[in-house]
Parts: sequence; C-alpha cells; structure tokens
Amino acid sequence: MTAVAIEAAREARRTALILAASQAIIGSAAPIAISMGALAGQYLLGPDKSLATAPITGFNLGVALGALPAAAIIRAMGQRGGFMTGTIVTALGGLVATLALFHGSFWLFAFGLTVIGVGGAFVQQFRFAAADNAPPQFKARAISLVLAGGIITAILGPQIVIFTRELFAPVMFAGSFASILVLAAVGAAILSLLRLPARAAAGGTEIAGSDARPLAEIVTQPRFVAALFCAVGSYALMSFVMTGAPLAMVGCGLSEDDATLGISWHVMAMFGPSFFTGSLIHRFGAERIVAVGLLLLIGCAVVALSGLALWQFWTALILLGLGWNFGFIGATAMVAASYRPSEKGKVQGFHDFVLFGSVACASLMSGMVYNAWGWTMLNWMIFPVTVLCFVALGALRIASLRLA
Repeated sequence: MTAVAIEAAREARRTALILAASQAIIGSAAPIAISMGALAGQYLLGPDKSLATAPITGFNLGVALGALPAAAIIRAMGQRGGFMTGTIVTALGGLVATLALFHGSFWLFAFGLTVIGVGGAFVQQFRFAAADNAPPQFKARAISLVLAGGIITAILGPQIVIFTRELFAPVMFAGSFASILVLAAVGAAILSLLRLPARAAAGGTEIAGSDARPLAEIVTQPRFVAALFCAVGSYALMSFVMTGAPLAMVGCGLSEDDATLGISWHVMAMFGPSFFTGSLIHRFGAERIVAVGLLLLIGCAVVALSGLALWQFWTALILLGLGWNFGFIGATAMVAASYRPSEKGKVQGFHDFVLFGSVACASLMSGMVYNAWGWTMLNWMIFPVTVLCFVALGALRIASLRLA
C-alpha cells in the first residue's frame, strides 16, 4: 500500500471508531424504547391491551419517516452537523416520552417514541457514513465496526432501564426515558470529535454530478432489489419477534427483569459478531453471509416453538440477533455496492424509508398477532418470510450467471 492509501485507511478507521462510540451511546435509546415501550404501553392503557406495542411502532415509524429528511439534512449540513442535529431530536423525544408518562397519556407517549425514532434515523446513517469515508476494501469492515458499537448498547441500554425505571416512582418507566437526554448529550460530545474529508464534511454536494442515475434505475437493479428484500425480511422479522418477546415472557410468568435481560442478550447477539462480519463478507461474499443469517432466523423459530422456559426465550432471542446481524450487515454491504458516490443520498434515504416503514408495520402487527394468537404464531411467521428471501437471493444468482 502507498503512504496515501495507508493514511486513508487509518483515517477511515478513526472515523468508524468515533461513529461506533456514538452508536453505542445514542443507540442505547433504541433498546430502552424497545424493551420498555410495550410494557409502558400496557401500563398506560386500559383493559384492552391490543395496542400495547403501538409506541414501539411509533419508534420504528419515526425511523422510517425520518430517513429521507435525515439524509437531506446530513447532505445539506455535512455529516457532523447533521448527526449533531439528530442528537437534539433524540433528546426531544426522550423529554416528550417522560412528560407523557407523568401525565398518563398513551398517545403522547407513542408520539414521544416516534420522535426518538426520528432521531434514530440519523443514527442509522452512521453505517453509511463509515462506508462512504472508507476505501473500497475497508467498506464492509467499516460498516461492521460501527455496528459493533451496539455491544455497549446491548449492555448500557438494559442496565439503564433496570436502574432507572422506578427512579420517579410511582410514575413507572419515566426515569428510563429521562435518561435518553443524558445519552444524547454524551453522544453529541463524541460526535464533535469527527474529522471528515472536505467532501464528506460538505455533505458530498460537489460530487453530485451528471454521472448520477435516476433513482428508479438504481432501485430496479437486481442486486439492489435482492439486497432491499433481504434487509427488509431480516430486520422486519427481528422487530416482529423481538417486539412481542417481552410481552410473551411476562405473560408466561417471568419477571420484567428477565424480559429486559433477554433483550440485552438479544442486542448483544445483534452487534457482537460485527467485529468479524465485515471480514466474513470480504472473504465469502455478502450473499452467502445473508443466507447464513436467514438460516439463523429459522433456528430462532425452531427454538422458540420448542417450549416456554426462560432459556428457550433467551436462546431464541440470541439466534434472532445473530440472524439479524448477518442478514442486515450483508444486505447493507450489497446496497453500498449498488450506487455511485453521487447517488448515495437519495439511495440511502429511499432504502431506509422502505426498510423502516416495513419494520414499523411489523412491530404494530406483532402486538396484534400476539394478542390474537400468541407467541407461537409470531415465530411461525419466520418460515414463509425467510423462504421468500432465499428466493430473492436465488433470483439474483440466476441474473448474475446470465450476465457473466
């Protein structure tokens, strides 16, 4: 490698590490919202609990609705300024959710989680920022390194919940959502350390030249279609099963701490493999890693359907997290290879809008399906979705062979 290439790789690694640290702190708002959203929803609702997961749906909907505006703000303000704006939005959502719990307002609480989700849309752009500022051979590793920050998230978020959910008793869970303001402040301090190249700091506007293709042409490429399909399938399934898991565990007589720690193990499994997922993608190819992720999701369903003991819940959640890691990171790497630098803003925004819109629908359906048919049906749904994802990968393989 030349001296310039070595320096570029070193700077890309530094950027990825800062984004990983920010993901670890600001991203902890997500497990707080996910682990406590449905339980707090039950706390605020009356006898009919069928809408208990609506606040989590609000969170995922916020990520979907915030995807395009977040991409536009980052493009206009630059990555550092755009990400700092995201921390303000996250803090505002935590404040609204806290006030809603004090006032006993279910729908205001759901709105607060929606705002937290909008802030999460900026966090979702971290992985693309790491890839955009990395040389080609380091892109997959950069994405993995950023998502590896989720290991701290897996520990920090649930522990915050355990130690703060009764902080303002008798108003349950208010302390957990108030802590999001602190997380946002710390995350903003870390993001201030970003030192980006001129094109990234300026949002990349100078490279938005005539080589940019129409969005419709980009998103109809077989590789992009298969990548989006697998990303939606793996992420929506993860959200669908994970959202109902705390309700199922508490409904089976396990404690809220058991449910929270189950989410902690799940989130650790989501992000733990990220230290080596990028290397596996570089060695074996993104499509094969996605396929492994789909098989792990099927394993989750098999374990979950085998019984209702604590170890079965936790093992299923761990497999669910592992399946998400391989499926989602692999699909993200496929997406990152399907567009030119001048096309990144619109493609990334479109991708995350579709992705998190689907995830929002999955989280809402989770509560309804669980309320109507129980934990078993949540897991049976994994099988048809993974089969469809395998069909998408197979179609991409056939298309690639025809072009070869």
